[in-house]
Amino acid sequence: MKVVWTIYIVGALLAVWRTDARWPTRVALAALWPVGPIAFVVTVTILLAASLIAFPLVAGTIALTSAAALWWFLA
Repeated sequence: MKVVWTIYIVGALLAVWRTDARWPTRVALAALWPVGPIAFVVTVTILLAASLIAFPLVAGTIALTSAAALWWFLA
């Protein structure tokens, strides 16, 4: 979990420092920047769940590998 917080804090600091906008916009961008990657993860998860029905063997293998990689990364 420390890795996730470190990435968030670094991203927020970069958004405040490097964004060419007024301060309210900088602060909003710094606070909301993880919404993009989260939306990507949700979209991929939905597509993966749908592919489990269409292609069960291939998608099941991908789902298992992804879950193992995510568990390893976040542990």
